[in-house]
Amino acid sequence: MAQFVLHKGNTRGHANHGWLNAHHTFSFANYHDPERMHFGVLRVLNDDSIDGGMGFGTHPHDNMEIITIPLEGALAHKDSLGTSSVIQHGDIQVMSAGTGVQHSEFNANADQVVKLLQIWLFPNKKNVTPRYGQITLDIAKRHNNFQQILSPEPDDAGVWIHQNAWFSLGTFDENFETDYQIKKQGNGVYAFVIKGSVTIDGHELSTRDGLGVWDTDKISLKFNTPDTEVLLMDVPMEL
Repeated sequence: MAQFVLHKGNTRGHANHGWLNAHHTFSFANYHDPERMHFGVLRVLNDDSIDGGMGFGTHPHDNMEIITIPLEGALAHKDSLGTSSVIQHGDIQVMSAGTGVQHSEFNANADQVVKLLQIWLFPNKKNVTPRYGQITLDIAKRHNNFQQILSPEPDDAGVWIHQNAWFSLGTFDENFETDYQIKKQGNGVYAFVIKGSVTIDGHELSTRDGLGVWDTDKISLKFNTPDTEVLLMDVPMEL
């Protein structure tokens, strides 16, 4: 029988640093809840707004798969691998931190906020050679469809990571219904509502709510409002 965990948007950890307004679905920085440490290998789901010209100075990571999904504005990235890039809505960025990498992230614009999701997954291989990846996707292909944006395979759609995980993004019309088949036995799926309202297996979710589902091979979704946008993260449940 399917198991569920529901995280309402207003129950997330919250830190407002003035230049940074951050919401944490799982324990992060000064927010700690022993009941919300991770969902399978999904360790961090941060929903950040960064003021114009501000950002995170150079800092280290290791042995983590880090995915950044810009929702609004543009984010400038530099790292110790020699990468210097800007990502914006429609782009997906990934870093395999592996043996260690340092990077900085700043709002690329002085006059507008950048909004983004930053997601960390535990890798299935430790101490890999650090790497950076970035792609631009056709957002139009997400209309009433879950567009794959991440997978374990370099030759598959989207970016790839060192983990048996698949991410998909879609934007759906009101009353549209669909099923999502979980990609690998033993995986669960964590659904995060970027905007709008959706009912997943009888659970009604609104903007910035999250629902984790496991011990099943599919989920059923019905979209309750126009232009409902949902991110699905299909991840191994065992660390």
